[in-house]
Amino acid sequence: MLSPAAALSPVSDPSPSDHELMIAVRAGEVARLGDLFERHQLPLFGFFVRLTSDRTTAEDLVQAVFHRVLKYRRTYRDEGKFSAWLYHLARRVAADHSRRHARAPIAADPADLPDPVDEAPHAGEQTARAEDIAFMQTALAALPLDQREVLILHRFQHLRYDEIARLLNVSVGAAKVRAHRALSALRDHYFKLRREPAA
Repeated sequence: MLSPAAALSPVSDPSPSDHELMIAVRAGEVARLGDLFERHQLPLFGFFVRLTSDRTTAEDLVQAVFHRVLKYRRTYRDEGKFSAWLYHLARRVAADHSRRHARAPIAADPADLPDPVDEAPHAGEQTARAEDIAFMQTALAALPLDQREVLILHRFQHLRYDEIARLLNVSVGAAKVRAHRALSALRDHYFKLRREPAA
């Protein structure tokens, strides 16, 4: 029977961290990769679908990243964050895909973007919001790959500037400047699309 003190003490979270799981994978417990996949497949899918504007391609690229996690597991280091290493691999996969399939970006279906739920939106409001999402996605797809990448990493994947700086092999200040320029370019594209008359 538990003592009153033991019963009142907080229970520690038994789930291992990403780092602990990856150390286990590196040591040969490859089944633990499934846990990492479950935790990171959706954020990675979001990264790739925004980068490529193609859901099927994004799914394939997520699989390619985890194939590389397994293939390069012995290169994983004990320092740093697992997510930073994962996005380093994801950027390589995206670059390889881009080289193989060099073509102009295609705007994604607005349904691919998260859509906040309203209580009972007016039909006109729904149309305006869908139009805004479509313009924003088209504007994002029009950016060069390097600008899209830094925006997605910071705004959608919520990586800190120091993590982005390490990924891009630049200073933190340079990462901030790149993100600011990419955001400015996105705004320019967006407002240009808003001003253009419908065909």
